[in-house]
Amino acid sequence: MDLAPEQLQDLTYTEILKESVSIPKSSLKTFSCIILTLIFPLSFAILAHSLFTNPLLKQIDSQSPSNPKLPQEWTRLLIFQFCYLIFLFAFSLLSTAAVVFTVASIYTSKPVSFTSTISAIPRVFKRLFITFLWVSLLMVVYDIAFIISLLALIIAVDTNSLFLYLFSLIAVFTLFLVVHVYITALWHLASVVSVLEPVYGIAAMRKSKELLKGKTQMAAVFVFGYLSICGAIGGVFGSIVVHGGEDYGVFARIVVGGFLVGLLVLVNLIGLLVQSVFYYVCKSYHHQGIDKSALHDHLGGYLGEYVPLKSSIQMESMEI
Repeated sequence: MDLAPEQLQDLTYTEILKESVSIPKSSLKTFSCIILTLIFPLSFAILAHSLFTNPLLKQIDSQSPSNPKLPQEWTRLLIFQFCYLIFLFAFSLLSTAAVVFTVASIYTSKPVSFTSTISAIPRVFKRLFITFLWVSLLMVVYDIAFIISLLALIIAVDTNSLFLYLFSLIAVFTLFLVVHVYITALWHLASVVSVLEPVYGIAAMRKSKELLKGKTQMAAVFVFGYLSICGAIGGVFGSIVVHGGEDYGVFARIVVGGFLVGLLVLVNLIGLLVQSVFYYVCKSYHHQGIDKSALHDHLGGYLGEYVPLKSSIQMESMEI
């Protein structure tokens, strides 16, 4: 798609999605490998972990507090959840690093291969991880503030006034959702910044905040849509595959489960592609030219390459 910067900044939601979906065609083999090795395990783990935790929770619920096996079941559950979270965060960051690096390589006409992407991930992963830690800290602080506010609201509001009580709860939860979506958008854009620019951590978050100005509503729509679709997929998977043993046969549950995992793989891939394209849209909106030579050299630096500095080329077209 050949677009001038002024055209790129005015892309609609549909055009961004269309451009994102078309990117894998430029390097189908590389994206296929990324899907099989990173995005598929991530998507499968997100849905399938409830298949393992649900039996443990049932065992815990069916046992009395005096049962000596109860602490063991809790220990197994906590260990499993800890391992799951480590796996989830690791593959989430790895998938982000791989997709963002590959999209940027295609944009700069840099040779793209799964081997080069994997070779670059270790250094990219370190930067993404530092950014993730700072965003996680922000999310924890916000969650604590939300819980305190909710408890204060429950104590302060007169529960005899049902309308006022419900209105206050809805207002608090709406505010929480809005801020949660904004922080998620901030995190996703900061992840791209951490890969494509020489900043990470707090600096990447500041840069992401600047880029979001003027495009916050668009970012919120994409994030809310992504979270809603993932939530719907998880809900259907839980009701049919995990808890639908009495209403659905084994074959039907396997077919539905496989379909939902494949659907989540597609959603996660498109989500990562959209956040990569959205970065260029935000840069164009703020009239920040992208030096393709500098970006090419920056990507090559992850591989230990030396590329002679070329003349500055501003982003005159979106060649993906």
